[in-house]
Amino acid sequence: MPSTVIRPPAGKMLDRLVAFAQALADESGKILYAANARRPLVELKPDRSLVTKIDRRIESRLRRLIRARFPGHGVLGEEAGGQNLDADLLWVIDPIDGTAPFVAGVPVFGTLIALLYRGEPIVGVIDHPITGDRWVGARGRPTTRNGRRCRTRQCKSLKDALMSASNPDFFKPVDRPGFEALRSRTQWRIYGGSCFSYGLLASGRTDVAIDSGLSIHDFAAFRPVIEGAGGVVTDWDGKPITLRTGKRILAAGSAALHRQALAAVRRAMR
Repeated sequence: MPSTVIRPPAGKMLDRLVAFAQALADESGKILYAANARRPLVELKPDRSLVTKIDRRIESRLRRLIRARFPGHGVLGEEAGGQNLDADLLWVIDPIDGTAPFVAGVPVFGTLIALLYRGEPIVGVIDHPITGDRWVGARGRPTTRNGRRCRTRQCKSLKDALMSASNPDFFKPVDRPGFEALRSRTQWRIYGGSCFSYGLLASGRTDVAIDSGLSIHDFAAFRPVIEGAGGVVTDWDGKPITLRTGKRILAAGSAALHRQALAAVRRAMR
């Protein structure tokens, strides 16, 4: 049954939702931190991506907490799919973003939690319990990293920019021109950071990020976090991130740098 929310959450209601999103991250963090002690057993999903019992355990726990606290809200998770997807308020969960790094013990994996209002992300949490980092964003509010306000770096030119991409292997042949357009124009590149790279962009440590082959649970949380820090994140057509966004995203620390990056990608993809 759809929720009865009419207007976007604001004020104390938004405060409560942000606090609940962080409580969810607390729960996932406990499980993920404890599980990091040893290499998990790995399964392959039909799309050949990796999954572990820990992914499923975290998502199951978070879904139970959401149903108990907000039974009228919808939930969309990477592992168990969607429930009540026509609700005004929809939680989107990626229990472990960066499952391959998790398996390998590279501490760039984390949990992504987003709350969407009628398809628009309004709350985002990027949580990394292993490094002790948590970025929290909410529409109309400054983004914080570990409780302190963070800001993007105002890099003025692609030639001076530090670019990140989660994994070059994710770019199919049809996507490679867009990737190469940024790779060839930026000063330096880092790969393999998963969602940690997007938190770092919000903190001004990187400047531009490009990815493909993703799903909504991989990036819904990024929009409130990056926008609240002064940056921009869209799809490769320049459209804001929503529930309907496809598999390609592009983020930058400033509107000016995003325009440059978007122009380069779109020219390459013609």
